[in-house]
Amino acid sequence: MKVQLLDAGQIKAIHEASLKILERVGVMVPHAETLRRFADAGAGVDFEQSKVRIGPELVMRLLAQATKSFTLYGRDPAKTAAFGRGRRNYNSSAGQALWIDEPGGVRRFPSLDDVVTAGRLGDALPRINIVGAMADPHELPVQGRAAEVLATLVRQTTKPVHVWLHNRASAHSIVEIIQALRGDSRRAAEQPLCYAFLEPISPLRFPFDGVDLLYEVARIDMPVSVGPMAQMGLSAPATLSGTMAVENAEILAGICIAQLVRPGTAMCYGGVCHAFDMATTQIVFGGPEQALFGVAMTELGRSYGLPVYVNVGLTDAKRPDAQAGLESGVTLAMAAAAGADIFGHMGICGADQGASLDTLMLQHEIIDYVEGVMRPVAADPESIALDVIESVGAGGSFLACDHTVDHFRRELWFPSLLDRRFYDAWRADGAAALEARCTAQRRELLAAHQAAPLDPALDKALNSIVASDRQPQVAPSPARHGRPAPTAPSSRACALPPNLQ
Repeated sequence: MKVQLLDAGQIKAIHEASLKILERVGVMVPHAETLRRFADAGAGVDFEQSKVRIGPELVMRLLAQATKSFTLYGRDPAKTAAFGRGRRNYNSSAGQALWIDEPGGVRRFPSLDDVVTAGRLGDALPRINIVGAMADPHELPVQGRAAEVLATLVRQTTKPVHVWLHNRASAHSIVEIIQALRGDSRRAAEQPLCYAFLEPISPLRFPFDGVDLLYEVARIDMPVSVGPMAQMGLSAPATLSGTMAVENAEILAGICIAQLVRPGTAMCYGGVCHAFDMATTQIVFGGPEQALFGVAMTELGRSYGLPVYVNVGLTDAKRPDAQAGLESGVTLAMAAAAGADIFGHMGICGADQGASLDTLMLQHEIIDYVEGVMRPVAADPESIALDVIESVGAGGSFLACDHTVDHFRRELWFPSLLDRRFYDAWRADGAAALEARCTAQRRELLAAHQAAPLDPALDKALNSIVASDRQPQVAPSPARHGRPAPTAPSSRACALPPNLQ
């Protein structure tokens, strides 16, 4: 099943607008070494203002040298996530600043124990093939946080993973962990465990640390996803196409940066723009605009031959209710039909309001439903079954046919959480709402599932890397205008908000 939103002329118009933005307006890149590389490549660089104007020829040349497909491998190399190869991938959230234990409950700061729980649940859910930490543990200092989170995930799942990298020092430790997992740097490059995420700051700015860490992950040829979050009417024009032009320009600039750091870096096109709600002053995760963005940004990314990540399958709802089902289901189905490779971080409650394992359970069911919709339909003699129709005849029943026994399990989608029973059977079982079933199934899975144990030698190596990473250190890093790189806490470390209740 396919959907289409933009025609070839519209894709060309947005593409050409993005090129003009990069050439006339430029982007801010506060990173001296990267500015130098842009200048050497022929871009117009203002070193004092940290601004780069990138001509169309240079953009397209650097885009052309990017690798446009890659595969992530879990601790078990048989567990994979393939990008640019016609496969859909689903990941749980890389980490939220707040945690919600029960729907509608008080939010709290997450801990490393929550990473353990999220890793185990992600490992148990068959449709989640990239397991995220879901928690950004508050008790851990930024220095060493990424390494400890990754080591914890490696212990809890055999699948590929997704964690936040805060800076170059954290990226160094991540590289060390992956090399320990694989045995050496060559195999770490051949079987990447995760990808780096470069998030521009809309409009048209790049963070120093986000650029800086690319120099570290390049040691093992780690794939890079570029995903700005331009917001329509706030950090981008108040139109769909204007927002996409800004978003696309930022993605193309990010691809240029990654290629200048390491030519041939495998790239993922992160078209994760959003609308901004003027009534609530809140980013919109589940509105109809998000379905449109999901389809259109997929079409733009595909026009460059790149694998695509879009923010769909998400919700503005604060609990796994009807609103969550509507918003997650419609937006995910649209972008899946458009051909995206990976979708929004599952398990987010509302628009970045916190992590919820119950929301993850609902979204997992929605993923399974959408995959049921996306399956191919056969029209061969065995499927059409003309001989069976003739043998049953008019007024007969197909229920007892061998053909029915042979095919119904493959042809019919069976829900795990959605309820199809007769009314009286549903009432006799407690008349539970979907939200309660999400909670019950989550508890059952966590009570029963354990990931495959870690090799003791690898466990010891991970402990050593994490312990070393906790020590204060100065990571090798290109200076910003000749000054040392800042050591401020990550922007994801937060103070308790006043509306935490």
